[in-house]
Amino acid sequence: MDAEGLESFRDFVDSRSSGLLRTAVLLSGGDRHAGEDLLQNALAKAAGRWHRIDEPEAYVRQVLYRQQISRWRLKWRRREVSVAEPPEPGADPDASSAAELRVVMRAALSRLTARQRTVLVLRYFEDLPEADVARILGCSVGTVRSTTHRSLARLRSLAPELAALGPADAEQPPSRDFSPVEVRP
Repeated sequence: MDAEGLESFRDFVDSRSSGLLRTAVLLSGGDRHAGEDLLQNALAKAAGRWHRIDEPEAYVRQVLYRQQISRWRLKWRRREVSVAEPPEPGADPDASSAAELRVVMRAALSRLTARQRTVLVLRYFEDLPEADVARILGCSVGTVRSTTHRSLARLRSLAPELAALGPADAEQPPSRDFSPVEVRP
């Protein structure tokens, strides 16, 4: 849009936006926020065609009407259908115990030092090799190993319920939410 068209569009918006907003609010059932969105979309469409519009107010009102009709149609299609039984399966009984273990793990991790927590997260959550962890932290591989060992020992003392996990649990794929399966000796 050229400078003259931009100035003309600004003048139109300044002079007619309050009246158009009242119309948009009425069209949206009295919801001011929805009316503002409706008007903003209509003005954006008008701005793109400003140099070709002969009667700007009539054009914007027509866009308002058509957009609101489209919204009504979309709402009608999105209505929920009631059914006798819910479509989703029931809750997994093991999900609550897994959630409890995640809470315990997060609480125990929060009680570690920042360095211990960082080493465990990089080694087990990010699944990085010791050499990469050492490079990221700027220390030796031996330091990473010893810190990992001390961190796991501290984690076991803070959350003894994590030690109850057997080898069958260790075969589960790693998850990205600090599940206790990932922290093994």
